[in-house]
Amino acid sequence: MKILLVALAVAFSLTALAQSDRGPSDPKAQKTYSEALQALSARHYNEAVEKFKKANKQDGGQCSECLKQIAKLASELGDFKTADAASRDLVAHAQGPEQLAQAHYERGALLLREGITKNKGEFFAESDQELKSALSANPNDVKSIYADGLALAHLKQDDAAKTEFERAAELSAAGSVDRSRSQRYAERPELARARMAPAFALIASNGQRISMDDLSGKVVLIDFWATWCAPCREALPT
Repeated sequence: MKILLVALAVAFSLTALAQSDRGPSDPKAQKTYSEALQALSARHYNEAVEKFKKANKQDGGQCSECLKQIAKLASELGDFKTADAASRDLVAHAQGPEQLAQAHYERGALLLREGITKNKGEFFAESDQELKSALSANPNDVKSIYADGLALAHLKQDDAAKTEFERAAELSAAGSVDRSRSQRYAERPELARARMAPAFALIASNGQRISMDDLSGKVVLIDFWATWCAPCREALPT
């Protein structure tokens, strides 16, 4: 049996959200923000979103880290309306080219994800616009280039998508999974519209490096486990 691991290709083995810019400055907002982080740690995601919203409001709508958390969590929960509102605020509050590029990238990635989830072309078109805005501020931002390739591929503009994937490959580290996946999509842009397993590589117990893209054409069974999973812990000796 062929088991296909489905994941959003926009991950591109890069973090979708930037590192912490600025938490809330208001004392009440800081307390609420701490409560939000606790809810997040406990995997109470809807509660965490509401707490981050409250902290941002208490901070006068200026808590960029609150907005990032809202956008990320709401997107993962499928609440794209809330996620997009937070992403728009991030764009509006961005200061300087670097922050602006990151904010446009985050909204472009969100719209890309929404387009894939809902299978609607208008989200891909808007994602393309946001990602091009990101690249206007930071022309060599490889994650924006790659994501724009995905948006263009979903718009079936394969020649333009190929160009972006080729650029992403050139800017990615030699031997990285990012480069190999970009090269693969540059050769066959239609694959960027398919339900592809995510690009990753690992070192096997015998020291051999195994890359997902190197296994193209072969049947692959992937068994994931985690330390918080009781049956997984029981299986560790084997």
